[in-house]
Amino acid sequence: MNFYINYKTMQLQYPNKKTEQEIFNSIPEIELEQINSSNSPNLLIHADNLIALKQLITKYNLKGKVDLVYIDPPFATNNTFTITEGRANTISNSLNGTVAYTDTLKGFEFIEFIRERLVLLKMLLSDKGSIYLHIDYKIGHYVKVVMDEIFGIENFRNDITRIKCNPKNFSRKGYGNIKDLILFYSKSDNLIWNEPRIPYTEEDKIKLFPKTEKDGRRYTTIPLHAPGETQNGKTSQAFKGILPPPGRHWRCDVSVLEQWDKDGLIEWSDNGNPRKKIYFDQQEGKRVQDIWEFKDPQYPVYPTEKNPDLLDLIVKTSSNENSIVLDCFAGSGTTLKAAQKNGRQWIGIDQSDEAIKAIIQKLDSIESNLFISKSDYKLLIEKKHSTQQRVGVMAGDELL
Repeated sequence: MNFYINYKTMQLQYPNKKTEQEIFNSIPEIELEQINSSNSPNLLIHADNLIALKQLITKYNLKGKVDLVYIDPPFATNNTFTITEGRANTISNSLNGTVAYTDTLKGFEFIEFIRERLVLLKMLLSDKGSIYLHIDYKIGHYVKVVMDEIFGIENFRNDITRIKCNPKNFSRKGYGNIKDLILFYSKSDNLIWNEPRIPYTEEDKIKLFPKTEKDGRRYTTIPLHAPGETQNGKTSQAFKGILPPPGRHWRCDVSVLEQWDKDGLIEWSDNGNPRKKIYFDQQEGKRVQDIWEFKDPQYPVYPTEKNPDLLDLIVKTSSNENSIVLDCFAGSGTTLKAAQKNGRQWIGIDQSDEAIKAIIQKLDSIESNLFISKSDYKLLIEKKHSTQQRVGVMAGDELL
């Protein structure tokens, strides 16, 4: 694909790669026009996402204001995605049905397409912001190098494995593919992080909390010491005549250890090794790991529509109430709905007529109640569009 790594800068090099300033300067200044009467801070934008992202920076004063970005861009599959009779078709090279979007860029043209958008998304991210980029195994490792360059390898958080519900394991010389990647980066080390937990299963309970008290209460034990030495500190003193092992220190002050021992929260082994008891009934749940399995909609209305629980997890974990959540490949609007239901502000961008229709339909399906307000948003469109097109979007009719 004519890529190579510059090992001095650890950057991906390829033909026609622009500087960040060249990217910004090359985007035309096409303004966005509101075509409804809402005063909501939420924005649904029917436009080329490069144009819209630049407008968010230059005209809407949102540089450094977005706390969370989730994007599910094309995967360089060289396919066309269509909708027939209100349902998304499988990946197809034919043009049967209405075209939702095309995914025909390949090689360095695709990489630069993604990179251009990442450059602007970084400008929009707040210092406590995060970005999740959903991609597949064929092109994802190139995209990771680009994200290392833009966001800094020190801000790489996870390569999340997303198990697909309908893997297409065609006959080939190779193992079947059942996964996509979600690349998770932050803008800085001071990111929003609301620790996600999931309930323990009965199997987890038995496996992870194998010990029982006389009353049947299940627990496990953990070491009282941690890596690292402290010089003359309270966590390096003797506890019951025992010093921490070489190169380690107690997890807390010796006075706290003494209290835990009085409360029966320390278990002593036969050779006199103390460990802290951790009870099952005091745990909120187990930490979410980096392999996720969420079943996508069985009959999606829009191609590559993702499971709402997946987006709900990301929104809750990496944003707070009233944070701004942005998806510039908004598709069917699953990200926007998750943001709305969790009390976040949101911005959705897509240039596909079919995507805008699907998003409006999904947002209109949100029922307001005591905790969730009915979705409201400004609907924006590039000024170059005609009056007929604007009316078509608002009415949800076929766009010209």
